[in-house]
Amino acid sequence: MNDPPLFHLTQGRAPLLVSFPHSGTYLPPALAARMTDAGRGVPDTDWHVPRLYDFLGDLGATWIAATHSRYAADLNRPPDDTALYPGQKKTGLVPIEAFGGEALYRAGETPSAEEIAIRRAAYWQPYHDAIQTELMRLHARHGVVLLWDAHSIRSEEPLLFDGQLPDLNLGTNDGASCAEAIAEAAFAAARNSTFSAVRDQRFKGGYITRHYGRPRAGVHAIQLEMAQAIYMREGPPYTFLDGPAVRVSAAIETMMRAALAVLPR
Repeated sequence: MNDPPLFHLTQGRAPLLVSFPHSGTYLPPALAARMTDAGRGVPDTDWHVPRLYDFLGDLGATWIAATHSRYAADLNRPPDDTALYPGQKKTGLVPIEAFGGEALYRAGETPSAEEIAIRRAAYWQPYHDAIQTELMRLHARHGVVLLWDAHSIRSEEPLLFDGQLPDLNLGTNDGASCAEAIAEAAFAAARNSTFSAVRDQRFKGGYITRHYGRPRAGVHAIQLEMAQAIYMREGPPYTFLDGPAVRVSAAIETMMRAALAVLPR
């Protein structure tokens, strides 16, 4: 059996690129063989997130969705593996622990620095090359583009944050990754939904938001991190809940349309 492609890319014509870097669940067999049962269960996946964005075709969006698990290489971490949130628990470019603290590798199988570099080139780099190519294509067409980085996480992760996470968590790197009008439009739509919403609190945006968001150059980036409890069962088998998911999807679409409505032209 051949490995699947590293990602699926659907090209649109609107000034909108949506990234799903953590939605993949595939582990190459040679890698899975070195991992613990906890690792092979890929619990830190952004489960079902692309399903919540099934309206993207109506918006004319471009979207890119990873197929491989973040345990192969985390596409939303810096290539030099520096911490995004200094002073808090670090989740690395090639994770060795799950968010809950469980070991991902059997004894003696932890990746070396050389292996991490190889995996960065094999898994991380192609995804980012594709993002850069699509941003350039859309920017050349429109002069401006919105990059929306789509995520979800268990609503309670004690090693990462205290208490229960709000439902909708927008990140703009404290306003550095997109114009204030765009961030405020999306956030206002989130606040007007039936869900709790915060901006630039625990989740300020990962590497993708921080690296590509260059408002002065016409590239505006927002991360949306959602609490998984609002649309799915958070434990195995990670069941998708159709009824709640419809409401979540509608809220996301409203937020995205609001941001696009104020995108400079």
